Amino acid sequence: MASRTDASHRTDPLEELGRRFAATRRLSLDLVATLSDADASAQSMPDASPAKWHLAHTTWFFETFVLRDHLPGYRLFDARYPYLFNSYYEAEGPRHARPSRGLLTRPSLDEVCIWRAHVDAALQTALPALPAVAQSLVELGIHHEQQHQELLLTDIKHLFAQNPLGPAVWDSAIAREVAQFSADSVQAGALQWVRGAEGVVSVGHTGDGFAFDCEVPRFSALLTPHALASRPVSNREWQEFIADGGYHTPSLWLSDGWAWVQAENIGAPAYWDEGRHFTLSGWRAIDPDAPVTHISFFEADAFASWAGARLPTEIEWEAAAAALDPDAGQQLGAAGPVQPEAASGGAGLQQMFGSVWEWTGSAYRPYPGFRAAPGAVGEYNGKFMSGQFVLRGGSCATPRGHLRASYRNFFYPHQRWQFTGLRLAKDL
Repeated sequence: MASRTDASHRTDPLEELGRRFAATRRLSLDLVATLSDADASAQSMPDASPAKWHLAHTTWFFETFVLRDHLPGYRLFDARYPYLFNSYYEAEGPRHARPSRGLLTRPSLDEVCIWRAHVDAALQTALPALPAVAQSLVELGIHHEQQHQELLLTDIKHLFAQNPLGPAVWDSAIAREVAQFSADSVQAGALQWVRGAEGVVSVGHTGDGFAFDCEVPRFSALLTPHALASRPVSNREWQEFIADGGYHTPSLWLSDGWAWVQAENIGAPAYWDEGRHFTLSGWRAIDPDAPVTHISFFEADAFASWAGARLPTEIEWEAAAAALDPDAGQQLGAAGPVQPEAASGGAGLQQMFGSVWEWTGSAYRPYPGFRAAPGAVGEYNGKFMSGQFVLRGGSCATPRGHLRASYRNFFYPHQRWQFTGLRLAKDL
């Protein structure tokens, strides 16, 4: 057989970048295809943003940092939009207050989509002639939009959960119905302990492919003997925690966590209600064998204490995941029902990527030698390295191809509207 190594069969990097840009932009529109203008404009809490705002902000990113800054003669589609859709970039000037994004009834969803089409066409036309630094910003923008695709889904889920009608983004079953949760159903495999790496390990991005600035530089760390649970904690196990008085036992909780439980009257994961939970497909029965999700760091830490274990450090987690396939597991591939599903079972570590973001016990802080990039894009991650905790592994709502072992997500310890779960760890 003849070798297929000639140039005609090689992928042109620029063409591949353009293809991924188009696919990413198209998926964002697919995710809102079932939403009305009202659905896409409402904001349910200050931490969340309207779906329309996500579509607009990601467009602002490409128009500002690529077209405005690197395409001579480019004129903004609407000079008023940067004030509306800048998120937190101080270097880009004043902006509309985050808690008031739901008041932006104009521009309409249709007008935002027209703006998106304008920016997409301009960028695709300009891409071959853009300097390398601008092409790297297109790469950053693709990964930035993938982050917002997950946020869009979790934000619309939170919004729809406030509606007594229990509306669905995708009106189809995403789990087995109540009658199918029978005694002979396949249950999540028994939790096993998998010994982790020991001694000096190297963590952080290797330099191959894309990474966010918070994933570098790569450095060495010392790990003592420990083990990780073979899978995330399940809904069944969380129900046992509740039944055993987990939410009413102060000795299990960090002080701030116990104060949060008392102040917010917390007694179960978010979206739970008497054997059912709210999903992007409306109210559904809780699958006892699926990973528990929508829990805060405080809840994860309390459960670990109840279980006689602890949360893994992010270094332990990364060292364990380094040899695994980041595209494996349940992740977002196309618009459609999204909810964590039970693992199929097997030996070793299961569901390390996808299903649920896993809380670690590590504070979100810079790696040794970290330096923020110059300019506005340097505000992307570094300035948030205070008061938050790291999550690893991605979720069922993370776009496939977005993850890697070194990926660091981060949220405040009380937040739980994301698809957040936990995997136990213990010292040996």
